[in-house]
Amino acid sequence: MAETVSVDLLTRLQPLMSLGSEGLRELLPLCRMHAFTHGADPFRATNWIGQVVYLVRGQLWLNTPDGASRVLVGGYDLGAAPVSRGGKIPTVSKAITDVELLSLEEDTLDIVVTWNQLAAPDECAQGSAEPTDWRMMSGMFAVDNLTVGAFASLPPANIQALLAKFNRIAAKRGQTIIKQGDPGDYYYLIESGRCRVSRLIGGSPMQLAQLKEGNAFGEDALVADTVRNATVTMSTDGTLLRLSKKDFNQLLRAPLLQKVAGDEAARRVAGGATWIDVRFPAEYQSDGYPGAINIPLNDIRQASATLDPTKEYIVYCQTGRRSSAAAFLLSQRGFRAALLDGGMRARAGAMELAE
Repeated sequence: MAETVSVDLLTRLQPLMSLGSEGLRELLPLCRMHAFTHGADPFRATNWIGQVVYLVRGQLWLNTPDGASRVLVGGYDLGAAPVSRGGKIPTVSKAITDVELLSLEEDTLDIVVTWNQLAAPDECAQGSAEPTDWRMMSGMFAVDNLTVGAFASLPPANIQALLAKFNRIAAKRGQTIIKQGDPGDYYYLIESGRCRVSRLIGGSPMQLAQLKEGNAFGEDALVADTVRNATVTMSTDGTLLRLSKKDFNQLLRAPLLQKVAGDEAARRVAGGATWIDVRFPAEYQSDGYPGAINIPLNDIRQASATLDPTKEYIVYCQTGRRSSAAAFLLSQRGFRAALLDGGMRARAGAMELAE
């Protein structure tokens, strides 16, 4: 009977079993099954470079690079550990029976395991009766974000420092956490509870979104270094995790906000990337770049659901202020997004100098 990729299967494999059911569930779409018939040499028939490979069904004889010879049985003893990883591929192998192998990108696994270990609650943390289990912050630490999104490019040395800098605060239903027009001071994550986002339009408040556990807010004003563009109010009692502007800029914004100069941006667009103009429609219609998508900054969260996660995006505005916030928001949601450094103004000036 053929094995199917399931959480139960992954819990039998090392080091996957350390991730917990939620983390394993997110890894399921990234795993691949490979079937080989009796007598086949699986490691000559397929390119396994960059993959972690497990034997999950059947019996396999192999010679390892260190000269050892052994027989593995899928799912038992040595079969629970990777048959191949880190470029160490058996020199010769033979399927004693029909076999099935499971593969997963090694870099993906390494990133997820690293974050999982550092994000586990610190039971010895000083002054915290309830240590934060960062692994439950699904909006922030989703596998897509860790491997291809914002946190994939975060230097490992920043991880522990970043998590340690968050402060937990209790919040009551109806409490205003940030107010439109106030200066940006903190970045927030919702550990528990729900919030509503609203903005004054024509003097009347208009609700824009509902936020839940794992969602982040407050980054717009910090990245763009401007005032709050919306009000966030607690819809329920809850707990928030707060990061100061200084720590946000040093540990999160600086490593994650990727900037590209005008020539490099144009080269990437010629190679398949797409411009995103985050100005208002009237501005875009006046002098927007050919082929650009117009998504005003206020709409970037909602509109991100319509973007292609396989594409690269170069985000721009007139000066780089609005686009810096938009590029960060897209990166945080798992997109490959870069900021046109200095905006349209800087690019136009560089082109004039080159003429």
